[in-house]
Amino acid sequence: MLSLTDYLRLLPKAELHCHFVATMRLTTLQELAAAHDVPLKTDDLSALLDYEGLPDFLDVFNAAHKVLTTGDEIARVAYEGVHDAVRDGNLRYREYFVNPDNFTPLGFDYPSLIDAMTDGLTQAKRDFGVGFRIVAAINRSLPPTTAVEMVQTVIDHPRDAVVGIGQDDLTPELTEDPLRFREAYALAERHGLRRSAHAGETMNASAQNVVDAVEVLNVDRIDHGYRVVDDAAALEKVAASGVAYTCTPHSTDMLSSWQFTPDHRIAQMIRAGLFVTLATDDAVFFKTDIGKEYSVALPAMGFGGAEGARIARAGFEAAWCDDDEKSALLGEVDGAIGALTAAWEGDAA
Repeated sequence: MLSLTDYLRLLPKAELHCHFVATMRLTTLQELAAAHDVPLKTDDLSALLDYEGLPDFLDVFNAAHKVLTTGDEIARVAYEGVHDAVRDGNLRYREYFVNPDNFTPLGFDYPSLIDAMTDGLTQAKRDFGVGFRIVAAINRSLPPTTAVEMVQTVIDHPRDAVVGIGQDDLTPELTEDPLRFREAYALAERHGLRRSAHAGETMNASAQNVVDAVEVLNVDRIDHGYRVVDDAAALEKVAASGVAYTCTPHSTDMLSSWQFTPDHRIAQMIRAGLFVTLATDDAVFFKTDIGKEYSVALPAMGFGGAEGARIARAGFEAAWCDDDEKSALLGEVDGAIGALTAAWEGDAA
């Protein structure tokens, strides 16, 4: 008997908002931390993942980078993360945010970092059939000039897997402030890189942050975007843009204590007709996986199988892979969803 939970978990999924380091297994984190004498705030892996807001989480997130000291370790994390996501939620395609500036102090130059990730992800694609792309992330805690330099590095060292830029961390003032990085986004746009921005996520963010990212940074996607529903005029304005949103339900519970109800901001975004996709953000560190984002969050917000299938397909539609790969993926996805839906409806009958 195929339950709604199983149906949502088994839907083929594209994940477009995934920070690479947070795909690391906790056991791998603990193992590498011990091997390289990297202190964690606690040896209790459950307590390690208890946060008091986004800044507290970022302390753990940034510490996790320090346990990665070789290309082989980076490739291992890449491979293990795909293996786990296929098992937990039928992942078929994923785009990874990675922050080059976080790895520079660890001895990795940009080409070495990307090549190590690509090695692990390519092997995982051979073994599990999961496609991938990489998004170079701006560390918002660093000066805007550093963001421009990072984008220039991406341009100077082209890699087929790297298709765009995004963001992580917060400004030193713990704000989003998308316009602080407009020069970096303009440079990326001039050189044909795709662009996303974290906006409308935090408790002190505003709908205007989302509008600024859409209208000034000219992004292709918004990561999070939840606060846009707090302002009807802003919501109407960005809805007309057709920009996709990569929403991460469990992160809103972990960091903002938003309960999964029909009034949740993500539910409001879906009902408002925004182009919503679902992702994990920081899967392991938020005690989630791509399967749970569908099978736990969507029903609690009042959505069923039809909405789940539509949102799953939207992830592939919003992907930054090339047109031929996207067409092939969508063909496979439509066939898989059709077969899964027939089985589910047959069980329901």
